[in-house]
Amino acid sequence: MGNNKEIEVVKGVDLERYMGRWYEIASFPSFFTPKNGENTRATYTLNSDGTVHVLNETWNGGKRNSIEGSAYKANPNSDEAKLKVKFYVPPFLPIIPVTGDYWILYLDEDYQYALIGGPTTKYLWILSRKTHLDDEIYNQLIEKAKEEGYDVTKLHKTPQTDPPPPEQEGPQPKGIWSLFGK
Repeated sequence: MGNNKEIEVVKGVDLERYMGRWYEIASFPSFFTPKNGENTRATYTLNSDGTVHVLNETWNGGKRNSIEGSAYKANPNSDEAKLKVKFYVPPFLPIIPVTGDYWILYLDEDYQYALIGGPTTKYLWILSRKTHLDDEIYNQLIEKAKEEGYDVTKLHKTPQTDPPPPEQEGPQPKGIWSLFGK
């Protein structure tokens, strides 16, 4: 269902405002995310060098899986919200980083919800600062995704509990979860 026009991204994102916790409201299923994941969330922290520390977490059968990585602007001289996300994926590829695209296709002015994709229509995420998103806003994001050529019938809503799982203290087992991030 894709088209030939270039996917539009947000310009002039304030990365500091974008930092913090985001909950996955819906996404396209993909080979690098666990099946039946719940309470999936991402936490972004700005590093002193301008890169972003990424912590992705999901729960499956009550067990937490996580992966950490870093994100950086694809073109430092551009004001477009096109980021690259890099994860190291032990134990299979302990040395080789896996890099993916993280394009902010839509972001509300209060930085409360976002539509994330990439240069192709293969991956799509709807993120929110809260564990649930109003239907009206969700439907607006669906329409935006359609305008960009996404087949929104592939979107799967991610179950989120309210309140979300508590913060994890101390070292946690690392699970193989995501190659490209959310």
